[in-house]
Amino acid sequence: MVATSIRRKGLTLSRREAMWAYLLISPWLIGFIWLTAGPMIASAVLSFTEYDVINPPRFVGLGNWIYMFTADPLFWHSLKVTLTYAIVAIPLGLVLGLALALLLNTKIPAIAVWRTIYYMPSVVSGVAVAVLWSYIFNPRFGILNWLLSLVGIRGPGWLGSTQWALPALIIMSLWSVGGGMIIYLAGLQSIPTTLYEAATIDGAGTWQRFWRITLPLITPIIFYNLVIGIIGTFQYFVNAYVMTNGGPANATLFYNLYLYRNTFRWSRLGFGSAMAWFLLFIVLVMTLLVFKSSAMWVYYEGELKKE
Repeated sequence: MVATSIRRKGLTLSRREAMWAYLLISPWLIGFIWLTAGPMIASAVLSFTEYDVINPPRFVGLGNWIYMFTADPLFWHSLKVTLTYAIVAIPLGLVLGLALALLLNTKIPAIAVWRTIYYMPSVVSGVAVAVLWSYIFNPRFGILNWLLSLVGIRGPGWLGSTQWALPALIIMSLWSVGGGMIIYLAGLQSIPTTLYEAATIDGAGTWQRFWRITLPLITPIIFYNLVIGIIGTFQYFVNAYVMTNGGPANATLFYNLYLYRNTFRWSRLGFGSAMAWFLLFIVLVMTLLVFKSSAMWVYYEGELKKE
């Protein structure tokens, strides 16, 4: 009888704990279902319909998807613009972020101030940054063309040129490398100094220490920044919308900007939903490929290599 009573009390206590647990996480669960899962399911359903908000959704099957892949030239153009930007901007951001982290990992006076200066641009609002760079790229009174004129170079039209608009946005992307730099810096400072001391005793130079010690031990940081860079690049929107609105002649028509136009400007919610799900598919595939390849180039300290 005593054992049965103890078991019943334990069961009652576990139920009370479970009830309290669900009660405490219920705000998050309600928010997730109402604001995330629900809209995602609705978007998946709408991707197979023709819907303009005013009229009820009309089921069209794969019509949106077929039109997107076979009859909409701007779809492929926007995807090309986004991929071009990603192929150039992501490696540049990774390399410059690492270079800044290496420079700021040295012992120099006021190092904390320099780290703060290089990190601050990455936390400035996107619209404010877009407006600032619009002035920098201005062909008539912009500071960039003024600097080029000092060395006898006539600056291009930048945002007004079909040839230079996308490179201008790529240059602008380097403004926010401070976020990746801070993560690199944390990784660099976690590397044991004994490894460098042992390598120096063995006669290793600066380049050998970087290539044999620093680079392998920060590959997890590179991996993380690469994944975040891919996700962020395919969601690129604010700067292109504020600075060029996709122009000139659709030279900066990013995928997300074209998705926005279809969904909110032209009220093609069904087609926009199909584009959104295809964007999710692209990001998912590219992220999975990076994860799959990580076994070949990402090194985790203390992990034994499998024979």
